[in-house]
Amino acid sequence: MEGESQTDEAPARMSSLTSKLQAMIRIRRKYQVFKARRAELAREQSRTAMLHRGSTGPEIFTFETTAAGTVASPCVCRRKKKRKSRVMFPNSGRKYLPVQERNRAKSCLFLLSIIVFLQVYNAIENLDDHLQKYDLEGLEKTLKREVFGQKAAMENIIDLLTDYLSTYVHNKPLVLSLNGPIGVGKSHLGRILARHFRSVTRDQLVLQYFMLHHCPLEEKATMCAQDLASRITEMVNRGESEERIPVFIFDEVEFMHKEILDFLHSCFQANQTNEFLNAVYVLISNIGQGEITKFVLQNSSSSAPFGRQRGSHELVKQLKASLSKYHPVWKEADIVPFSLLEKAHIMDCFLDEMTQEGFYPDSSHIEHLAGEISYYTAGDKEYSMNGCKQVVAKVNLL
Repeated sequence: MEGESQTDEAPARMSSLTSKLQAMIRIRRKYQVFKARRAELAREQSRTAMLHRGSTGPEIFTFETTAAGTVASPCVCRRKKKRKSRVMFPNSGRKYLPVQERNRAKSCLFLLSIIVFLQVYNAIENLDDHLQKYDLEGLEKTLKREVFGQKAAMENIIDLLTDYLSTYVHNKPLVLSLNGPIGVGKSHLGRILARHFRSVTRDQLVLQYFMLHHCPLEEKATMCAQDLASRITEMVNRGESEERIPVFIFDEVEFMHKEILDFLHSCFQANQTNEFLNAVYVLISNIGQGEITKFVLQNSSSSAPFGRQRGSHELVKQLKASLSKYHPVWKEADIVPFSLLEKAHIMDCFLDEMTQEGFYPDSSHIEHLAGEISYYTAGDKEYSMNGCKQVVAKVNLL
């Protein structure tokens, strides 16, 4: 009986041992699987941290070696960061840019520029104000309408008057010398100037002086010079008080006595008091008409108008030299030569005079009257010997 019981307990023990062993094997296998999963999770986290460069989290470290059969993590190549340009400072210096101090010279220069601009602008406004007093635009229109055949001379006179009358501060007076043959419009221009400046200023600031009328006798030349000196002094003082420039027009200067020319020469100098420097003098004469006539006839073939022809500057120099020999007063003057008048200009004179007298301006009648006047012939052009001098007399005979 005992032998049978022992044989029954042996299989029972073996079954209990195998069940425990199987349980232990199962536990060990589960532990190994758990370890393998944990290692795989650690590798995945480290790989993710390497891919994300910005991540600064700590890496998971384990003492276990990599299990057999697992694949090593691939090497992730990092891209090189581009170095930023940095300003290098010495160790002992301050690590920030120096503060730029404000330059006072720039502020002063800017202020000076503004002041200069305002001064220039004010000066331009003053120039316009001075010119508006004398209405030179109206004078220019009148000259174009009433003076024939002297376009270059009119433009020259307007330019000289504009430059001089644009300001009230001068270092010498303006002296205009109108020279040319008889009948070309010099005296007519003098009357227009006198009429215009009397209208824009006052009669007391305009003097029109005719030599054969005011001082015909040579024995009274000294007395005439003294009387003229007192009148000029009075007018320049009045012009100084009113801040206006007086105008003196002297006609028939070829008959002017030496005493009067000497006095005028002293008035034209720069070393005078201020009131004598602010004045306009106009000298009208036919001195130098021979040089002008010769020049016009020699250059009749030129298509350029008189004053714009080749050699016009040489003519002015030649006139100034010959006039200076006559008297030094012309050394201080601006010479304005007047040209000979062509036949078309003579017809314009007849038309204007007949219109003023109330005659019907018949073109055939005007051409007939113009044909009765003597002319120089140069090529295909005809120049009047006496200008428009005979026009008034012929119209009065109608």
